[in-house]
Formats: sequence, structure tokens, C-alpha cells
Amino acid sequence: MTKRLMVGKVPVGGGAPVSIQSMCNTKTDDVAAIVAQIKQLEAVGCEIIRVAIPDRAAAEAIDKIKEQISIPLISDIHFNYQYALMCAERGIDAIRINPGNIGAEENVKAVADICRAKNIPIRIGVNGGSLEKELRAKYGGVTAEALVESAMGHVRLLNKFDYDDICISVKCSDVPLTMQAYTLLSQQTDYPLHLGVTEAGTPSMGMVKSAMGIGGLLCMGIGDTIRVTLTADPVEEIYAAKKILKAAGLRKEGVNLIACPTCGRTCIDLIPLAEAVERRLMDCDKNITVAVMGCAVNGPGEASAADIGIAGGRGEGLIFRKGEILYKVSEDKLLDALMEEIEKL
Repeated sequence: MTKRLMVGKVPVGGGAPVSIQSMCNTKTDDVAAIVAQIKQLEAVGCEIIRVAIPDRAAAEAIDKIKEQISIPLISDIHFNYQYALMCAERGIDAIRINPGNIGAEENVKAVADICRAKNIPIRIGVNGGSLEKELRAKYGGVTAEALVESAMGHVRLLNKFDYDDICISVKCSDVPLTMQAYTLLSQQTDYPLHLGVTEAGTPSMGMVKSAMGIGGLLCMGIGDTIRVTLTADPVEEIYAAKKILKAAGLRKEGVNLIACPTCGRTCIDLIPLAEAVERRLMDCDKNITVAVMGCAVNGPGEASAADIGIAGGRGEGLIFRKGEILYKVSEDKLLDALMEEIEKL
């Protein structure tokens, strides 16, 4: 089991539930805009949020942001260690840095000292795209061993300054390589691990890469907190993360939607119907299984375990519960009838 650290009020590691993170894409010094986005993300299930700190104005906005939000806030620091110090002074809940790119060791010590004094965790964020040149040369490119050696070198640097409240990530855009790196890292340390497949892409491909990489690791018992990276509205990252955690069996709350793939027996326009059901249930937190099936053959029979479901017919459909048919309804009223039954559960 990994060590436990606290990011604000959210436990990470040590057997705590795997938490969901995202990152704002609005300007950090635009406080009104970033607070609005954080609240939107929190409303759909984000539990820890990260913001970029590219300049002094962004660092100076941290306390103003913190005053207006309730989920933990992480600052993302590159190159300028003074921004990390400013964020720490302004109440940041955690800091993401790569200790190797913030300059001399005294800079790392300054960050370690203030974070230790204020109980602020640090995530060491190693990225395949910014791996040290000497490690690329040593291993002949970006490899799992190189990523892990980089991460553990940064750990030792923080440990040198009596700092140990550490989380680690070793992300890259190659899924098998990412999985190899995290697996190797998990064998060498008990620090909590932040999972992600970086630069995963647009939702269509990014979701697949993240489900394979993050989901695969979670199924092996590796990982304590996750961030799905998508070239999309960050809200989509939260929905994707929730689906991955459900598929991995790590979250039970919320609706488990099952639907048949359709075939020649289907006499109802099932695909848009299933999509409409998914949209209507997006914010439903009932721990239930809902089935959207294309015909009576695959309906009450194959989906008999569903708490509630619909099975299409020619211009009509069946409403069923635990395999028992309740009644028929016309196709145009099928969605509303299903939602009414879900409300009763």
C-alpha cells in the first residue's frame, strides 16, 4: 500500500478512494473566469483542480481563487521556483514541480522548506517529452527505466532537504510505455502515484488511450489519483475519469448504463435513444443499472439483471425491471417512461 498524503481535505494514497483531477484552461489571473470553471468542474465530479502558474500575476491570484472555491487547488510550476513560494504563501493545497527544472539546489531547498512548514504536498511530475538529455543518452531514448530514474532522482533531491510529502507521476503519450513506467515505479517506491496518459488527444482517441493506460494500471492495483487529459472542455475529462473508475470497479455510485450494439433484429432507432438516455442520466447518482436494448430477444432476457430497462419493438417498446416486463409504450414516449420509472427507484 502507498503512503497517504492530504491534498487539502482529500486523502491521496494509503488505500483512499482514487480521486479525480483536472486542470483549468482559463487564464489563472482571470479570477472570475477560473473560479466559474472550477465550480463547473466540481459540480460534475472533479475532486482536485490544478491551475497553471506561468507568471507572477497567476501566482498572485491564488489566494483570491482559494477564497471562492471548496475543492483543493494545485499550482503547476515550471522553471521559476519563486512562483512556488508565492503560491505556498497564498494557501495553495499542493504544488506540482519538476525539481530538475527550477534551477540550483538552493531553489529546491527553498520550496521544500516552505512546503514542509505549511504541510503542502509536492507532486514530482516527470514527462516523457521533457526527460533529461543525459537520461535519454544513457537509455537510448525515452524508456520506462529512464522515466523512473528521473523521478527517483528528484525524490532523492527533495529527501536531501528533509522533505517526504511526495506524489509522483511519470506520464508520456505512449500507452504501453506509460504503463511500463508506472509498473516499474510502483515496484520501487511506496509514494502515491498520479496516473495519466499525457497529450492523449481528442475525446475519440484520448478516451481510448486513457482507458487503456489509466484503467489498465488501476486494474493492476496501481494508482492513487488520476487525471484524464483530453483536447476538449475539461468537463469531458471528468466524465471520462468517472467512466474509467466505474469500469475498473473502483466506483459504484451512479448509473451503470448498458446497451446492445444493435443488429438486424432492431426495429427501433436505438443509437440516438441510447445517447439520449446517457445524457439524461449524466448527473444521476443512483447506484443502479439501466439497460437500453434493441429488441425483446436481448431485452428482458440478456439484461435481466438490470434494475430498469427498455427493449425496442416496431414503433413501440417494453419497460422491464429485473427481467420482468412492466408494460408497453409507444416509441415516442419510451424515454420519458423510462425516466419516470428511474425516479421511482
